[in-house]
Amino acid sequence: MKVTATTIADVLIVEPKVFGDSRGFFFESFNQRAFNAATGTDFSFVQDNHSRSEKGVLRGLHYQLGKPQGKLVRVVRGSVFDVAVDIRPASPTFGKWVGIELNDQNNRQLWVPPGLAHGFLVLSESADFLYKTTDYYAPELERCIAWNDPDLGIEWPLEQPPKLSAKDIAGKAFKLAEV
Repeated sequence: MKVTATTIADVLIVEPKVFGDSRGFFFESFNQRAFNAATGTDFSFVQDNHSRSEKGVLRGLHYQLGKPQGKLVRVVRGSVFDVAVDIRPASPTFGKWVGIELNDQNNRQLWVPPGLAHGFLVLSESADFLYKTTDYYAPELERCIAWNDPDLGIEWPLEQPPKLSAKDIAGKAFKLAEV
């Protein structure tokens, strides 16, 4: 497993060793001991989620208060632009974002530690997105920051206006977000 740091402390790109030949490929998508050793963390995952979205769907920027979720995310079919935003007030990178492409060819995963907001934009015709979380989903604690907040200035690779849920349309300005 190869781990690469990003411009936000603790947000890491995780790349598994892929073994391939003319028949296809194999890789270990997750191993708790290897993940902890490679990332220097000691998180346990309690929930796996799977979403399928069509091209142009933008989900986020989501986070939970009180029970923040760390997320290990990856794409098993298609391609997304994945974004993490540092909303930890004491962090030197508070209000900064990092974005990378995750797809079924590069097999990259992104570790988004607790205390960050997360979102993604589907770039392919559709995408299957998987994520492991370090805490359970608590809808009463979930919050959403506007994906297009000018103070964040996220450079989404949009070809047209994104397809948003009602929750994402109602996302709050970063300055007004509970963090």
